[in-house]
Amino acid sequence: MTQTTEAAAVQQPPKPTRARVHRAWFVAAVTFVTIIGAAAFRSVPGLLIDPLHDEFDWSRGTIGAAVSVNLALYGLTAPFAAALMDRFGIRRVVAVALTVIAAGSWLTVWMTAAWQLMLCWGLLVGLGSGSMALAFAATVTNRWFTERRGLVSGILTAASASGQLIFLPLLSWIIDRYDWRPAAVTVALAALAVVPFVWLLLHDHPADVGQKPYGATEFVPKPPPVPGAARRAVTVLLSAVRTGPFWLLAGTFAICGASTNGLIQTHFIPAAHDHHMPVQAAASLLAVIGVFDVVGTIASGWFTDRFESRRLLAVYYALRGVSLMFLPLLLGPAVHPPMIFFIVFYGLDWVATVPPTLALCREHYGEDSAIVFGWVLASHQVGAAVVAFLGGVARDTFGSYDVVWYASGALCAAAALMALVIRRRAGGEPVAA
Repeated sequence: MTQTTEAAAVQQPPKPTRARVHRAWFVAAVTFVTIIGAAAFRSVPGLLIDPLHDEFDWSRGTIGAAVSVNLALYGLTAPFAAALMDRFGIRRVVAVALTVIAAGSWLTVWMTAAWQLMLCWGLLVGLGSGSMALAFAATVTNRWFTERRGLVSGILTAASASGQLIFLPLLSWIIDRYDWRPAAVTVALAALAVVPFVWLLLHDHPADVGQKPYGATEFVPKPPPVPGAARRAVTVLLSAVRTGPFWLLAGTFAICGASTNGLIQTHFIPAAHDHHMPVQAAASLLAVIGVFDVVGTIASGWFTDRFESRRLLAVYYALRGVSLMFLPLLLGPAVHPPMIFFIVFYGLDWVATVPPTLALCREHYGEDSAIVFGWVLASHQVGAAVVAFLGGVARDTFGSYDVVWYASGALCAAAALMALVIRRRAGGEPVAA
């Protein structure tokens, strides 16, 4: 598109259209598919711990350290990626991120030392995945929707779980039947397969196609590119850290990451294997979590449009903490009804915290909310990284994961109390609908 055409798109109001479905829903659909395709790399870490330990004799703490680097970068990259999307556009940032993910996953096939795992899976895949983090979904939601934001946030958040549902059983079957290397290649190919869809179908802004955001009463011109992406991300952070809600949101989301990505996603499969459960059975249980995660997250988005977000967060964290306290009693060699109940319950709660957290960011930080949410997501991934590493160390030290389950349950109880402390913005609505 030329500069003249871009200027016309910015200055001219949209022409009447007879389209029954708003273009925003097509953009949301492309975003959903993109996140699903990129979710392959989110399914692998828990599956790799035992194969890498057996082949290279690396300790679980060493492997967990590489996973923790990946998780930390996943979060720390997010706010800068949100700012880069404001500077260069969504499609360019996401296409480059998917390519970096594919390169990092492909290169692991030839690794022979632990530092190479840190470089490929920790650094490259971490940087790429950080640009595909929930800040991507937040940016799309903020640009294309003024109504139904909670619902759309829930749907896009559920996309990662849908990808987990698709890829976990497949990757566990590949590893069990062949080796972990074909699984790494599968991840690379899945990421690359999504790039053409992003480049051709993902529009950056409603003004690019002459439409208003969904639910908007007036045409919104496309803002000019924002220079200094890194400076803006840091400036927004320095402003946000002066406010109490930021620290409470960051703290609760750090505990969210610790109890999901860091704990269950990374260590559930090896913990179940410790109790003689087959790896494919444990991977299938994680996939079932993905099924109910979709339901729970979309429902949470619906609730977020109607109820006070901080109360929703308190309920979600309290229920999660209780469920983790019971998990050590449920692990065994076979899948039994109480374990299935835990999986369903935990799946409904997995990332149900995202829509109300995002709504609170919008309530308190307005136009900067996507970048602020990126920093809050960074805390989520730092929490996940810490537990991914410490969980492996605990297993090496104590011979089991029990202490990690109990500690995470106690942290979730603390997060529930922290959520209730978040104050509503003076004169504002409890939720940005």
